[in-house]
Amino acid sequence: MTVRRDFKEPARCRPDLVIGREELFTTARDQLGRGGSVLLHGPAGIGKSTVLRALAADYTGTARTVLRCSATESESHLPFLALADLFGLVLDEVSGKLPAAQRTALESALTGRGESTLQRDGLALRLAVLSTLRALAADGPVLVVADDLQWLDSASAELLGFAARRLGDTPVQLLCAVRTEGEEYDRHLRASPPDTLAVRLGPLSRVQVSELLDHRGYAGLSRSTVRDLHRTSGGNPLFALELGRALAESRTRPRPGEPLPVPTSLRALVLSRLEMLSDEARRTLLVASAGARPTLALLHAAGRENAEAETAQAAALGLLATEPEGPGVRFAHPLISAALYAEAPAQERRAAHAALSTAASDPIERARHLALATSGTHPDVAARLAEAAALARDRGAPSVAASLGLLAARHAPADGVPGPDERRLQAAEDAITAGEVDLARDIARDVLTRATVPTERVRAWMVVIEAAGQALGEVDAVFPQVLADAGDDPRLLALVHYQLAWRGLVVEGDFAEARQEAAHAAELAARGADRRTELMSLAFQASTETLMGHPDAPATIKQALREPQDPYVACHHNGAGSARFRWLIMSDRLPEARAAVTALLREARRRGMVESEVHFLRFLADTELRSGHCGRALDLARESLRLARDSGIGEGASAMLTSLAEASAGDVDQALALAREAADHAEVDGDHMYLSRALAALGYAQLVADDAAGAVRSLRRVRELEQGLGINDPARGRWHGDLAEALVRIGEPGEAQDVVDVTRVHALRLGRESVLAVLDRAEALVRAARGQRDSALAQLTSAQDRLAKLGYGLEEARAAFALARLRAVPPGFPRAAGTPVAGPAAYDEAARLFRRCRALPWLRRVETAATAAAAAPPEPAVPPAAPLDALEGLASMERQVAALVMEGATNREIAGRLFISVKTVEATLTRVYRKLGIRSRVDIVRLAAGRHTP
Repeated sequence: MTVRRDFKEPARCRPDLVIGREELFTTARDQLGRGGSVLLHGPAGIGKSTVLRALAADYTGTARTVLRCSATESESHLPFLALADLFGLVLDEVSGKLPAAQRTALESALTGRGESTLQRDGLALRLAVLSTLRALAADGPVLVVADDLQWLDSASAELLGFAARRLGDTPVQLLCAVRTEGEEYDRHLRASPPDTLAVRLGPLSRVQVSELLDHRGYAGLSRSTVRDLHRTSGGNPLFALELGRALAESRTRPRPGEPLPVPTSLRALVLSRLEMLSDEARRTLLVASAGARPTLALLHAAGRENAEAETAQAAALGLLATEPEGPGVRFAHPLISAALYAEAPAQERRAAHAALSTAASDPIERARHLALATSGTHPDVAARLAEAAALARDRGAPSVAASLGLLAARHAPADGVPGPDERRLQAAEDAITAGEVDLARDIARDVLTRATVPTERVRAWMVVIEAAGQALGEVDAVFPQVLADAGDDPRLLALVHYQLAWRGLVVEGDFAEARQEAAHAAELAARGADRRTELMSLAFQASTETLMGHPDAPATIKQALREPQDPYVACHHNGAGSARFRWLIMSDRLPEARAAVTALLREARRRGMVESEVHFLRFLADTELRSGHCGRALDLARESLRLARDSGIGEGASAMLTSLAEASAGDVDQALALAREAADHAEVDGDHMYLSRALAALGYAQLVADDAAGAVRSLRRVRELEQGLGINDPARGRWHGDLAEALVRIGEPGEAQDVVDVTRVHALRLGRESVLAVLDRAEALVRAARGQRDSALAQLTSAQDRLAKLGYGLEEARAAFALARLRAVPPGFPRAAGTPVAGPAAYDEAARLFRRCRALPWLRRVETAATAAAAAPPEPAVPPAAPLDALEGLASMERQVAALVMEGATNREIAGRLFISVKTVEATLTRVYRKLGIRSRVDIVRLAAGRHTP
């Protein structure tokens, strides 16, 4: 089909809908933009056609003529069919431009009139195709879009390849896609223009599959189901969508331990080769599909005596991938295993599991197979599954424990002890630990429809509240119900008041209320002999006291760390260890904080505590960032964010910290986007605590991006929020120095000094040495803006030395940068004796320190300032006094700006040298003009010249 530019169809697939292919889409689009060709390749269903359509829609506006063809397997035997699709609508336009022999051969091939063949008219046809493309290109660029090249009829493929290799500089580009499953793409590349870029499409990640399912309307699937779906589909978009559709249409979800249902549409793709297997070989493959890690030894132990020969037969048919280096039996694609299992009768599946229940070496695997081989309730099976779940929990596999717990509930008798619902609640708590909050919530809601025992109801409500994460406002109506269910039982009330403490902090934004509820919960838990809840409540109380700057914080931390301890609480992100870490890092004990959080992260990973891992990665990134290890911090922050997005836990908090790391060591635009994302998360969740942190990150990123006015807006709101929350410890957010610096840049040194003065009172009371040093750095900028350069230089030098001794590498580098800029004293201003002359060398120390920190955005700012210093005009030996006399009636900032105008500095140069924004320079100049009765910069220069006139 041919689409001329004047009559092209509207694009049906926009680039922003090519999910998970953004990077390769950009690469291919850039290749087309350079005039090159693109060959997309990958297995069936991987999304080649989607990307091809999106690229064609994005690029067709550039081409005058678009030629399209899309072959099918059923038509691949018809000669010249693809050629007819490509040239059918332009034949009349170009036929008159072709030599007679070429025109006759091409018309015969395209219309079917005559008996044209490659054997008879080979050269004429080849030249006709080349001449046709050149004739079309003479009127403007031509784009040839060909999908499914593997099904192109051989005649069309030969002719198109002949022309492609000989186009040279002719403005004809090819955009093609070919299936390469089981074959190489080289032969198709050889039939393409020499400048063709081959782009391989690989499988999607789990997050990308989830995004694809959401986009197509399958958004109701739990994260655990999406995980299974991703594994079964192998990341193939087509397979994932078909599996998602089957799940959406199914009335029942697969039971724990069972594979996903495979729709008929996919079974046909993978099961046709099974018909060539013997019955015994098929049974052997069924056992392999039921096993978690099938090997030949396992198949032998399961009674498959001829496993070697039967698996070799399956490998020859492409059903298994051979493992020459090891004993493993691996299916060529996970979908083959799932389809084989889904196709087997229930009786055969149970038989396979029964064989594996004795053949498997791992007790967890044996218990799982026993459950799947048994129908109905059976107390012994339930007990073995519970034992296996406990073992999985100890091994750090809470997700496996949750699955086994649900199987145990299924086989537990209704009158058993523990009962089915108690086993389900244990599974839900394991799911929470594993980060599978959707599964946990569903289990708890199901239990609440039946449970009448207060203990079970309160326990289920706790799971519902935990599953809400930071969005506690969404479950606010739960608290009256759960308080009623708890009655006067101190153990149950302790659980409720612990969650009420979180509600006070997150929903109400009241630290004092949160602290009071946590203390009450600890008392109730101690009365009810619930040591775990007591420790969690004490840890929460300690954390709130630390953030409030409360004097009792160290004592509460000590109380929370007393023996006996609970192993779960010890490595929980809201446990005593975490509270101690917060106190250490806020007390400037960075090496101890790093050691503490590293140990917590290691233990959380060992136990499979996903939410704690997300938080501890973020804590460690924060520690490294403060220590000046910005590159390491960025890597850790990105890892935390990936895990948070994959699990759906702590996304806002991880985005906030990653924003800080990006602004310090990565991409400032990405930092701004992440900070806004974190703020949006907090706004939606109604989370005042993290909203202030997100806005502080946004303000910092805006400061690095040289948007001082934006930084002031963001950080002023942080100040309001933290005042409302009752947060008095400036070491919590460390935004105060940034706000003061931004205020100086917009010409508000008075407000900046107020910020410094108020914050210094709390920092002195709490002994926050690093905060005091940063405040001194900010105050030095205020003094510099007021013309007090000598005292500003001394204060900055002291601040840099103190920050270096405390180990705050990035803050030390920022102080060195401020010193370098301050030493670039504008001509006409007095300079202290021994102060270095302005120039690029003044920035060497700041550049060295930022380079050591890998603080690339800051390093770029230093390089810009050094370049401006190198380009500045030489300073006169004796500063002129007369121009300053002319400015006596101006304020300090106005006088400095006017003096720099006199020496010929641009507004941007003035902004850089005075630590203010360009907009502030412009506003200041407007005031100068008004006060001096002049109209422009030229008048300032004339005024100065006039004062020099004898």
